[in-house]
Amino acid sequence: MPSAPRSRGRRAILAALGLGTMAGPIRARAAPQATPRPSSDEAGTAAPVQFASHTIVTSDGVRLNVLEHAPEVEAGENPGRQLTIALLPGWCMPATIWRRQLIGLGARWPTLAIDPRGQGQSEIPATGYTADRRADDLHDALAGRERVVLVAWSLGVLEALQYVYRHGSGRLLALVLVDNSIGEPPAPKSSNFIEHLRRARVATVENFVRSMFAHPPPAAELASIRDAALRMPLESSIALLSYPLPREHWRTVAQEFDRPLAYIVTPHLREQSQHLLQARPATKVEIFEQAGHALFVDEAQRFNTLVAEWIESLA
Repeated sequence: MPSAPRSRGRRAILAALGLGTMAGPIRARAAPQATPRPSSDEAGTAAPVQFASHTIVTSDGVRLNVLEHAPEVEAGENPGRQLTIALLPGWCMPATIWRRQLIGLGARWPTLAIDPRGQGQSEIPATGYTADRRADDLHDALAGRERVVLVAWSLGVLEALQYVYRHGSGRLLALVLVDNSIGEPPAPKSSNFIEHLRRARVATVENFVRSMFAHPPPAAELASIRDAALRMPLESSIALLSYPLPREHWRTVAQEFDRPLAYIVTPHLREQSQHLLQARPATKVEIFEQAGHALFVDEAQRFNTLVAEWIESLA
């Protein structure tokens, strides 16, 4: 079955992700991971950067990979008490999609990018592809951190909200939700994305990956993201698109969040951002008019500057 046209494929996955269907960790250090040479829109960085990589073991025994980039810690400073940025990717995406933020934001603050279970370099277990378990995984990954700015994109938005619902905001300094529905009106239209996945997974995923960008990254990076998105078993990937929670659940968690909140989106979520502002006027809202779904890749320097200045304003 041929894949859908690019714009239709993007709308389909956004509908699927946008609610249309829908004990302490152990750490082990691993070798640093090299990243490809950054593009011109990577906060002025021109040379390859190596990210530290470590593994945490979740409370149900699954190994998760975490990338980290950070400035030097001053003598006597407790790393756990530092402001930390934690980056959560979307549906089937690897942590490396955040490399521009690891580079740009990691030059100022300790910055983590998490491979959720079944994604990136994390273990692929047979179970646990639920909102509750993924929220608990995030809780495990953030253990020992006290002042976290959690930045979540796409499906990660729902998992970040479920983390707040299950574990509260105690570890968080602030929350940044990037380009997904949060249960505000209007509701996304239903889609046939899951049907496309079952009939022609490779073509559907490749089309989705290309549709995420208004300004596509290099071909090698696109291929790497596509391959990563196909790593999870099909039925597990579909389970992630089928969280059995009503839209009102996400709306309530977002509106009642008791720390600073930013909502950074593309124009298709403009109306939702306006409803959120009406209910929660202190929310920081930013619309990326010319970017694709992966707006932090399309306009990395703008995104990094926006987040950095907002964090500084919270001090």
